[in-house]
Amino acid sequence: MQNIVKRIHLDFIREVMDATPLQFGSQLSRRLDNKIYFKREDTTPVHSFKLRGAYHKMRQLSQQQLDNGVITSSAGNHGQGVALSAQKLGISAMIVMPKTTPKIKIDAVTEFGATIVFHGDNYDQSYQFAQQESLRTGRVFIHAFDDVDVIAGQGTIAIELLAQLDNIDYIFIPVGGGGLISGIASYTKSYYPEIKIIAVEPSESAALAQSLSTKKHIMLEQVGLFADGVAVQKIGHESFRLASQLIDDSVLVTNDEICAAIKDIYDQTRSIVEPSGALSVAAVKNYIAEHKIKNKNIVSILSGANVNFNRLRYIAERADLGEHNEAIIAVTIDEKPGSFLKFCQMLDNHAITEFNYRYAASPKAHIFVGIALNEGLREKQILLDKLSQSFEVLDMSDNSIAKTHIRYMVGGRCEVDNEVLYRFEFPERPGALLNFLNKIGTHWNISLFHYRNHGADFGRVLIGLQAKNVGQLERNFKELGYFYQNETANKAYQYFL
Repeated sequence: MQNIVKRIHLDFIREVMDATPLQFGSQLSRRLDNKIYFKREDTTPVHSFKLRGAYHKMRQLSQQQLDNGVITSSAGNHGQGVALSAQKLGISAMIVMPKTTPKIKIDAVTEFGATIVFHGDNYDQSYQFAQQESLRTGRVFIHAFDDVDVIAGQGTIAIELLAQLDNIDYIFIPVGGGGLISGIASYTKSYYPEIKIIAVEPSESAALAQSLSTKKHIMLEQVGLFADGVAVQKIGHESFRLASQLIDDSVLVTNDEICAAIKDIYDQTRSIVEPSGALSVAAVKNYIAEHKIKNKNIVSILSGANVNFNRLRYIAERADLGEHNEAIIAVTIDEKPGSFLKFCQMLDNHAITEFNYRYAASPKAHIFVGIALNEGLREKQILLDKLSQSFEVLDMSDNSIAKTHIRYMVGGRCEVDNEVLYRFEFPERPGALLNFLNKIGTHWNISLFHYRNHGADFGRVLIGLQAKNVGQLERNFKELGYFYQNETANKAYQYFL
């Protein structure tokens, strides 16, 4: 820890950026009965904290190393930090990016004059190529997180923060590779060990949380891609060593909770952060509720704001679910006149946000309903209990298939022999959908298909196939190299498709 603290040089960072503001979140503070502050790392010249670590590392290099240039692998924020740092120092920079990198991030790196090389479909493939190029060309590789000088650069946030606010009780910090939390925690705990350091990860990319629980430095087989800024399969070695010693607690949040936090931040600041940038706010809300915390000074690190505009549609759709301002339910009613009226009468004054139904030749009908809520989970449970007295009701608010696909497809059920249902995630780029279909091949008949572009780095597909031999089908899927999940037993599919 002291090795990191001794390396922190705030003067270096001042050469490339001013201190980022600490903003009081008055609205969120009133709601949560605590004083909530946002450390606005989204306001740096590259709209993320990554500039700190990149520039801090590069300022440690000798003139000979600088003359050889630098190289890194990045799908976004770190690449922008390296590119701007190289421009400031007047040296050459090469950024290796996955072919799936969104245009907004490509354009940002290009603006700073760096050379971009596209290689691979994911970060790991880009990383391996960049390491090889570093050895071949003599360029210094600038790691995104697993480097003591990069970690020290991120630690400059703590110097600013401790000067901006007295009596901090908690600091909530997003975790991907772990450089940010390692730097902030090292400096903070050196001077104020009583301040609680809380690590935050998406529930589907919890490399640190799982490593801490098993006390082993593990690598995840799969990571969720929604919060792409922290979608890391394995936390850095140095980061894990430091985090194991310094953090006080760890929190996981869902994608819907992240979307709700993005809305909270927008309502307070009129700024839109990226999903990884909102992790800490999502965790603050959960942590306060779970631990019954009141009247504390709580800081959330807003780590970045590089978000594709097209993703905002998805974020807005999921924010109400994450805030528990909407419930999605499946209700079974009698297929006869007056049944729907009876159902609506039991909703009292609740507003219906959506309603999907298609007649089927059956004595029972399944309806897909969105209902607005004013008082969150308690109100939802009261409503479900009331409806259950007259109807068969299934809460689908946490059913990923229902939220991502089914709500856009409801229109009638169809009996298909030997149909199995799968969801896929694959790298999103021009031609990706066609490539996916080519890999599926023509051995199985496609009986259902839904794809919706969310403006993200990955595409989501729901596909139904007629297959008598599921084992052979899944062996073929494994060769694709994409994440997939059998959803044939999912109630949303059985009810509506």
